[in-house]
Amino acid sequence: MKTLTVNIPDNLDLTNRELVLFLASKLYEQGKLSLGQAAELAGLTKRTFAELLNQYNVSLFNYPSSELSSDVKNA
Repeated sequence: MKTLTVNIPDNLDLTNRELVLFLASKLYEQGKLSLGQAAELAGLTKRTFAELLNQYNVSLFNYPSSELSSDVKNA
């Protein structure tokens, strides 16, 4: 696993934990990580991470609309 150092402004009141949770949720949202991978990055169980996604306005059902349209046509 890579280690990343990020410099954020002092006035941005974020803890390391909050930053990791935000990053994991956004990487999941973009499809860069699976639910399990994002949960592992966040140091949480899949269930706990899934429950947390709502706090970051990220849907648990991360399914691209283009694929959804295709699936509906093929049904």
